Amino acid sequence: MRIGIVILPDQRWTESQRRWRQAEEWGFDHAWTYDHLGWRDLVDGPWFDSMGTLTAAATVTSRMRLGTLVASPNFRHPAAFARQITTLDDVSGGRLLLGLGAGGIGFDSAVLGGETLPPRQRVDRFTEFTELLDLILREDGTTWRGDWFAAVDARNNPGCLQQPRVPFVVAANGPRSMRLVARFGQGWVTTGTGDDNDLESWWASVTALSARLDRTLDEAGRDPATLDRYLSLDSAPVFSLSSAQFFADQVGRAAGLGFTDVVTHWPRASSWYAGDEAVLADVATRLLPELRG
Repeated sequence: MRIGIVILPDQRWTESQRRWRQAEEWGFDHAWTYDHLGWRDLVDGPWFDSMGTLTAAATVTSRMRLGTLVASPNFRHPAAFARQITTLDDVSGGRLLLGLGAGGIGFDSAVLGGETLPPRQRVDRFTEFTELLDLILREDGTTWRGDWFAAVDARNNPGCLQQPRVPFVVAANGPRSMRLVARFGQGWVTTGTGDDNDLESWWASVTALSARLDRTLDEAGRDPATLDRYLSLDSAPVFSLSSAQFFADQVGRAAGLGFTDVVTHWPRASSWYAGDEAVLADVATRLLPELRG
């Protein structure tokens, strides 16, 4: 089991860099940040760009992988984003994991002045976004005109360090997005669904989604062993770092469902992911080597 941590981009780099360094020193396998222009009730507080944050993180770490959880077409165009991805992959020495998702409603979908799309159209857009991004990252000189995006002779030279491109970790709960996982993903990430107040309901949803993915991969003729599976533990109604024992229990349940990777969040003082950094330190120093093994 590989274990990762999300460090929200809500601190100035003078404070945030300590967390990125510490995450690597503790032995986390990967570290992530959110790719938003603003997020939920934190939109009025400090917030920084994901790609700039990850580039800075790449310069103060050397081993653990770095990723977006997750980038979306809400405010990104594949041609411009491909250049940022190539740059970050280069600066990090080929450690980038690219989390991709359809994009939800809220600040990101409204800040540019566009209409809020219904779910079906968001998945339509995400499908085209993923197809075009994959093409630009693999081939130089891409011309494309679709329903949502266009590109004219989009270049990728020198290309990614990771060949044929950086790994896509595709967020998917629904059937159409899962088919994108089967086509383009080197990883799948899920947040589960279910009752916001019922932990067992959430785990039941994760179990059902895992079974759905198995069926999707089988229908696509995709070997399940070629796909990593990531579970965002803190989408559950109980924060995974509520205690060290609770975290260990949640990791064990994820492993039992076939997940190769889990992701937790750096505890915050209040609001989302409120918790005690002492619990994180205890998990990292006392339990992490055992859980990873």
